Amino acid sequence: QVQLVESGGGSVQAGGSLRLSCAASGRIFSISAMGWYRQAPGKARELVATISRVGSANYADSVKGRFTISRDNVKNTVYLQMNSLKPEDTAVYYCKADQLGYTYWGQGTQVTVSS
Repeated sequence: QVQLVESGGGSVQAGGSLRLSCAASGRIFSISAMGWYRQAPGKARELVATISRVGSANYADSVKGRFTISRDNVKNTVYLQMNSLKPEDTAVYYCKADQLGYTYWGQGTQVTVSS
C-alpha cells in the first residue's frame, strides 16, 4: 500500500498563489506517474497536471502558464505551484500516484479562491 498526504491548500484572493505538496509513503518501489486532479462542487473530477518519473509534464488547458508541477523522486513528493489563481480554480485538489499497475489517491486538500 502507498499512502499519499496532501498539504498546502487554503484560501487566497484572486491573483494570489499557493503551493500544494503531496508526500508518498508506505510500500514504495518505483512510483511512475504522479499528478494532481481537482473536483469542484457539482462537477466531475478533472485532470490538472501530471508528471512522469523523468519529469515530463502535462497540463490542462485551463491552467497552462499559471500552474507548474514538479516532483522530487528522492522524497517521493510531488508539488503544484499555482500562480494567478482564479475563482474558478476553487476545488478540492487530489494527488494521484501510479505504481506497478496500481493507482493511489490522497484524501484531498481544499483550495478556495475569492474574487
